[in-house]
Amino acid sequence: MTALLTGLVSVLVFGVVILVHEWGHFWAARHCGIRVEEFSIGFGPKLFSWHKNGTRYTLRLIPLGGYNLFSTPEEAENAESIVPPAAAPKKKKRLFPLVVDGQEFEQAGAWQRFFVTLWGAVMNFLLGFVVLLILVFSMENLGGTTVAQFVDDATSSATGLQLGDTILKVNGEPVHTANSLSQKFDGTAKQYTMTVLRGDQVVELDSVTVSPTTDEEGNIVSGVDFRVSAVPKTLPNVLVQTGEFFQYYSTAILGSFWQLATGQVGVDQLSGPIGTVSAVSQAVQYGWRDVLSLMALLTINVGIFNLLPIPALDGCKLLFLLFEGLSGRSVPQKFQIAVNTVGMVLLLWLMLLVTMQDITRIF
Repeated sequence: MTALLTGLVSVLVFGVVILVHEWGHFWAARHCGIRVEEFSIGFGPKLFSWHKNGTRYTLRLIPLGGYNLFSTPEEAENAESIVPPAAAPKKKKRLFPLVVDGQEFEQAGAWQRFFVTLWGAVMNFLLGFVVLLILVFSMENLGGTTVAQFVDDATSSATGLQLGDTILKVNGEPVHTANSLSQKFDGTAKQYTMTVLRGDQVVELDSVTVSPTTDEEGNIVSGVDFRVSAVPKTLPNVLVQTGEFFQYYSTAILGSFWQLATGQVGVDQLSGPIGTVSAVSQAVQYGWRDVLSLMALLTINVGIFNLLPIPALDGCKLLFLLFEGLSGRSVPQKFQIAVNTVGMVLLLWLMLLVTMQDITRIF
């Protein structure tokens, strides 16, 4: 039963993340008047498909990706079972015409194609924000930054922090929620400069020593030596908390990519689809909140990864389109094809490598 549940949840998580990414490209294309020949979720053999408004919608066997097929007029004439466009192709002069007029992708302007390429990642970010918003709304309490309690023998109390202080900054960096506040402390006893609101006065504290909480045997446990009070679950507070979670996830993901690019971590630390399924299995055991948290992490990761300037990814295509939009000259097709081919080969090699690593770790 657990294996079946893990499989279903994994397909759901992967499917939703892929669907919103490809739907972002699709939505942007249709709103720029670009004809989409096929909208596909999954790769490999076709399970079923249907046609609507000149587009073939397809569900395929392997749920590890998807695509929007923008074919040239010549390809459309020679392709089998492709529904012709509902209207004759027309060149639009407006930047983002909100009509469907059936023009081909390459007939659209550079900025329109830039918009279409960008919106896959944008939709991933929007999904991540919505999922985090649901998680924050489901929290019993939203933590603020006002000190409500000290643990016994708290060093922060002895070095200047008082009950009722609302912490505004730590080491010069603003904090707005308990989440952003906790990120400023690394689990060791250190001195911090703090800006607090005490009554109606802003007070600067130069050397507050914040210690981690320890158990009876002196072992470090979660938290620091003071507690903060909850704040009302109003829409502004929920949005602030959600924004901070989104920023935390995004910063952590970017940091991981930077560590990989600079050699601080090796490729052996990466995980692929099998590793993600293993993570889903663990999340399922803890409950729906952990599954949603993993989905948010995954969709934000997909959005950021696709925007990296790596050949064959949207980020590289955006650079080509940015050059075309600013200069008025497109990057030679032969060069684009060569770059993207090399990138695709490297990505497939990397996918194979991380998959083998995942299998080795699990078995």
